Amino acid sequence: MLASRGSRRAALSAAACAALLLAGCGSDGDGAAEQATQPAQVRLYGTDGNMQNSFKAEFDQKTGLLKGMKGTTPLTPLSEDFKNRLSTKDPRLSDFLYAAESYDAVAISAIAAQLAGSTDPAQIASQIIGVTTGGERCDSIAACLQLARAGTDLVYRGVSLNRGGFTDVGEPSTASYGTLHFGTDEQLDNGKTEFLGAGDESTASVKKPPAGKRQTKAVMERSGAPLKLGGLLPRTGDLALAYPPMAAAVALAVDEINAAQGVLGEPVVWVDGDDGTNPATAKATVAQHVNAGVHVIIGAGASGISRAVLPDVMAAGLVLFSPSNTDAGLTTIDDQGLYFRTAPSDILQGRALADMILRDGPSRIALIARKDSYGEGLQGNVRAELERTGHGSGQVRLFTYDPPATPDAPPVDFSGGAQEIKQFGADAILVIGFGESARVIEALAEAGVNIQPQ
Repeated sequence: MLASRGSRRAALSAAACAALLLAGCGSDGDGAAEQATQPAQVRLYGTDGNMQNSFKAEFDQKTGLLKGMKGTTPLTPLSEDFKNRLSTKDPRLSDFLYAAESYDAVAISAIAAQLAGSTDPAQIASQIIGVTTGGERCDSIAACLQLARAGTDLVYRGVSLNRGGFTDVGEPSTASYGTLHFGTDEQLDNGKTEFLGAGDESTASVKKPPAGKRQTKAVMERSGAPLKLGGLLPRTGDLALAYPPMAAAVALAVDEINAAQGVLGEPVVWVDGDDGTNPATAKATVAQHVNAGVHVIIGAGASGISRAVLPDVMAAGLVLFSPSNTDAGLTTIDDQGLYFRTAPSDILQGRALADMILRDGPSRIALIARKDSYGEGLQGNVRAELERTGHGSGQVRLFTYDPPATPDAPPVDFSGGAQEIKQFGADAILVIGFGESARVIEALAEAGVNIQPQ
């Protein structure tokens, strides 16, 4: 299911070295150049954008570089029942990243529309937070829709959303993270996965939503049903490795909604669409959804893509509901109350990553990030956590690279950055990126950085 992208990675510009976010290439906090002894072992870490079984397929030449790589991702323990239901949509699934969040985004949207008694996006938006807070608890799509048809105040507890509800700005108040490990076969070793809870249930919203409407004949006639959901997920582009579990989860949720008599007396309609991990592709898809009469857009995959399309979505008065945006800056973005997400903020993931790295006792840490709101945002959060524990600029260096601009762009060239990291003498390297970050890891190895199994 992973889209083949070959060499379509963007070249690292000459300015990337100058964008170290510190005082110059090859220098410590006071700008003094230094030569450090390359450590015998360099530990490699990743994040939700590349800690997936499908990441191995992104490597063109090198083998063995993922052995022992560790990282974190928003992940809740998934029941065998849920995974088995997903496999009916895609028997080839090897990853479940953001599957739970995708399922819940669709489920919450449908329940909110049913409670609103309308497919009007503004009315749906007014119910979304309330679906996750207060009221009578329901644990399945069918049970929640049954309560919603009676106009009952309810609280949905699904797959990813199983503790606290949404905050006032429409994002999870609590989250679960998985610490993942690549084994000797360069596949995730599920036996080593650990789960860590984060967040605070007390930050969940206490605001009451508008009263739910009972499903009467009059309500259904005025509702504008059927509810149309539009996809804006990364079917192609450098986040395409995350698409299969998200797509399977969306298909499962839509099928289960319709098996439970749909929304407002009609089956929900899914209108597929690709965000391409590219602003231009995503904007074109949003325009198509507007013309198709979509009410709620599920996506985008990457935080930077959601930032790019949000003005278009707001202008059309639609709801944008992402299952995978983690950029902490989206918490305070001006969204006119139309943007929601089931993925947690990277402030929480930054803490989990820093804790994982520090437990291994590194002396020099290099943080490499793709140059966009996701990469630089998470990089900044990790840096802040490291500084809070006493790791200053002499021990931590920040590097960025330009992500692919177009599908046919040349490969990412991180050779200069790799030499800087070798000179710095990093014994821990965090790579924050998507599929294209395979080029970064290969560049590190080619520069002689001693990436060793942990």
